[in-house]
Amino acid sequence: MKTLLEAARELPVIQEVDVAVAGGGPAGCAAALYAARAGAKVMLLEYSACLGGVATTGMMSHWTGATESPFVTEMQDACHALVWPVERGYQPDYHSINHEKLKLVLFDKLLEAGVIIRTRTVCADAILDGHTVRGLVIESKSGREAVLARTVIDATGDGDIAAHAGVPFRKGRDEDGRMQPVTTMFKIDGVDFSRAIFPGSFESLVQVPAGEIQALGKSILPKPAGHVLLYRSTQPGQVVVNMTNLTDVDGTSADDLTRAEIVTRRQIPAIMDFLHQYAPGYENAYLVASAEMVGVRETRHFQGEYTLTADDIVNAVQFDDWIATKCFFNFDIHNLDGAGLDKNGAQHHFSAKGKYTIPYRCCLPAGTDGLLLAGRDISGTHKAHSNYRVMPICANVGHGCGVAAALAAQTGVTARNVDLARVHTLLEQQGMSL
Repeated sequence: MKTLLEAARELPVIQEVDVAVAGGGPAGCAAALYAARAGAKVMLLEYSACLGGVATTGMMSHWTGATESPFVTEMQDACHALVWPVERGYQPDYHSINHEKLKLVLFDKLLEAGVIIRTRTVCADAILDGHTVRGLVIESKSGREAVLARTVIDATGDGDIAAHAGVPFRKGRDEDGRMQPVTTMFKIDGVDFSRAIFPGSFESLVQVPAGEIQALGKSILPKPAGHVLLYRSTQPGQVVVNMTNLTDVDGTSADDLTRAEIVTRRQIPAIMDFLHQYAPGYENAYLVASAEMVGVRETRHFQGEYTLTADDIVNAVQFDDWIATKCFFNFDIHNLDGAGLDKNGAQHHFSAKGKYTIPYRCCLPAGTDGLLLAGRDISGTHKAHSNYRVMPICANVGHGCGVAAALAAQTGVTARNVDLARVHTLLEQQGMSL
């Protein structure tokens, strides 16, 4: 590949903070919110125009699983407290997401806590002093700038900052590096809820006049699409659709992401035709909006001080160095070869001994100080990742990391050496406990 040498230049340092959070999805927002509430000076940087990540720009339908999350509960309560005229008389499921409300609530909550927010900003590089991260190089309409921090929390999902810092990682599953497929969510209106079907999982088998809906999807829809997942929205007659699908996409590749945006959007007309013809209640449905970005489920798995395993989850392990508690979901591995559930996944047949915890060691990147991993980029196996990658669990991890980073700044130690007993006390005061 032909290369050019970029000239060295001075970068303006626009902020010096206790905690800099890269990524404004559920993990990043929770990290920033609770770090600020714990007394830290916090800056949150997000490349989209709003906060929320997959929950807003990704148009995710609902908060999944049975995880107890103080952050998610607070955001949902705040969203439900905003009653817009079109919703009067309609009671959506509590876990459904109103994307527009959530955008407002996230801004309000973080600003109230004193978080410095910068949107439309890419975290382009890590500022390194040896093996210690000292801040972030950022790029935006304002140019190339720098933010210095005592601790950087990487909540980018893909672990972009950890990768820039040289933290070892692997992608996808161990044997071949293949990753879960990607999806562009979209929303439709005009659905007759009195007759509509709402299959909520790959194993939701629903009989319709022409046959079983999942079997019809696999035989009729353009591959690798083929499963049927439909969720009531927060407004009457609207449904969020999780049916586009593309395999063999590397979410850390701009070329792959561009291809995914094009291919998944081209699947939408065929999906609409399918729903019109085969799904009762959807005969007059029409497209309202599609997500602003394709949803990426899996990319880098970083090497941490501990690697969470599927056995840890099934056995509901309660780690002494817990940083996220009361986590519960299934092994939601989307088929790496096409539509539906992967052979290594488990939804209806998932069984665990209870809710599990995530150890702080999973958030401590091997060989690098000044950096915490928060969200789906923590240290875990491919199968374990299919469980902890969902938003409420990622939010809990971000919550814990934010408090740890804040306490580290207050006590003058690195995040790696923070007093976890004091972190646990603060987390318990904020609603997260064993």
